[in-house]
Amino acid sequence: MSAMTMTERILARHAGKERVKPGENVWVDTDILMTHDVCGPGTIGIFKQHFGKDAKVWDREKVVIIPDHYIFTRDEKANRNVDTLRKFVAEQDIKYFYDVGTPAYKGVCHIALPEEGHTRPGEVLFGTDSHTCTAGAFGEFATGIGNTDAGFIMGTGKLWVKVPPTLRFVFHGNLPPYLMAKDLILAVIGDIGCDGATYCAMEFDGEAVYALGIEERMTLCNMVIEAGGKNGVIAPDQVTLDYVNARNAGQRPYTVVKSDPGARFLSERVYDVAKLEPIVAKPHSPDNKAAVSEVKGTRLDRAYIGSCTGGKMTDFRAAAAILKGQTVKIDTFVVPATSEIAQGLKTERLNGQTLEAVFLAAGAQIGQPSCAACLGGPSDTFGRLNAPLKCISTTNRNFPGRMGHKEAQVFLASPLTVAASALTGTITDPRDCL
Repeated sequence: MSAMTMTERILARHAGKERVKPGENVWVDTDILMTHDVCGPGTIGIFKQHFGKDAKVWDREKVVIIPDHYIFTRDEKANRNVDTLRKFVAEQDIKYFYDVGTPAYKGVCHIALPEEGHTRPGEVLFGTDSHTCTAGAFGEFATGIGNTDAGFIMGTGKLWVKVPPTLRFVFHGNLPPYLMAKDLILAVIGDIGCDGATYCAMEFDGEAVYALGIEERMTLCNMVIEAGGKNGVIAPDQVTLDYVNARNAGQRPYTVVKSDPGARFLSERVYDVAKLEPIVAKPHSPDNKAAVSEVKGTRLDRAYIGSCTGGKMTDFRAAAAILKGQTVKIDTFVVPATSEIAQGLKTERLNGQTLEAVFLAAGAQIGQPSCAACLGGPSDTFGRLNAPLKCISTTNRNFPGRMGHKEAQVFLASPLTVAASALTGTITDPRDCL
């Protein structure tokens, strides 16, 4: 049997086939379908339209519903979306619903899924959000889909999938303290462009990748969609398994899958992390790469630390190390991705001071766990750019209007770079602060 990449092997197993090859179309069984308040109502509508208003989902324990985008707002249409989810969950007796305003509330779906044990090696996860690819950090095939595909999965548990070829990215060396996973993925996107991985799997390897914690690996996989990727994936190691085994919902069995020796990759890029610098993506595209040293001194109006890409504990530890004992010079917004992380800010300490206290003492504002301003949202969304401001952000996209005002300018960067820049009001190299 011919050697297969990790992505090919996972899809072959879920298609009931001995092997698959890139470009082949196969019916794939779904382990988890996730939807949220933005796309959930549309998905539900399509499901009912095609399967009947009284139809039941294929498996009530495999549909995970997580409101997270437009929830802390007075906007009536946004609130109506959440009400639609609540009604559907009651009708279907959905087991995993993380409703806002209840103790079950989580926050950003891509971080909530692993926290609540819905990400397992070797599985197939589909979600109605492009950054569902984040879960590839756990060694599974995870990708974003549209409402029509999600509605079909709701009724059948299957999806017709074209097997993607795999691009391999290898990071060698010891990661310097001034670099984070965000710098690595921005370097890749800047090198290959926003269409450089169109409908390809992006597999990450190398000792620098495996030296990263699980949250940083999630950041790597999170932004493959910004390069056009179908999915990102990292082979599981003990770090992966320890996290998964501690949280596995229902203690479901899973099978670790890795690329076969001799597997064929469409291409391979190799990086020496010791030679990389802190990176920003300038407006208005994630591939508009520049070294921080090249744009150092660019005036800013705002700093934003949050989102599925930059709102995890690892991100806040990095930012707090820069901000402790200092005062920000521009409006700085801190948004934990989930309620678990928000609690972590209240309990984890840096030199005797909680991370929350560090941010507040520095003059930052802390929001409730959610997507907040990453996708703009209603005008009362926390941190939203309601004017043509210049913002440096740990989020994942900087297209015109992405964080609110269509004339705002967003620079994407690591939490270290964002925190350093918040202190000066200009784009600042974190090496100057560490």
